[in-house]
Amino acid sequence: MSKDVIINVKGIQTDPENDRNTLELITEGKYYQKGNNYYITYRESEVTGMLGTTTTLKVSDGVVTLMRFGKVNSQFVFQKGQKHISSYETEYGVFTIGVYANNVDININDSGGEIRVGYQMEIDSHNTGRNDFYMQIREVGAANEKYNRGNTPAN
Repeated sequence: MSKDVIINVKGIQTDPENDRNTLELITEGKYYQKGNNYYITYRESEVTGMLGTTTTLKVSDGVVTLMRFGKVNSQFVFQKGQKHISSYETEYGVFTIGVYANNVDININDSGGEIRVGYQMEIDSHNTGRNDFYMQIREVGAANEKYNRGNTPAN
């Protein structure tokens, strides 16, 4: 199975002072299955500040792994109740990132679906606040696509 999909990504960052920053991206990508894992892949844009980077999400049983390659290189593992440490490579240097997922909600099947992740992030052992990540995946040309365009996912 490999499908062309429309991907709606919404990220909300809340810093320690409770200031919120929301970023939303709607893009085309690929959705496929290998073994028991689903993969979602898309190219980042200027909107995300990561032009020249490809993002791939590997979704397995209760675990979402976000991998970025290109201008930005990183791998974040989201597993409810677990903290994972990784490096984040940018043109400005390499940072150590700690990610603690307090919520991982996966509702996908062969047609697409939704992923929600709530997590805390630390950069070089400094708390950067709360993050919420929402992704909706739907097939290009799906019957409900024309009704979903322009709608913001509930979060």
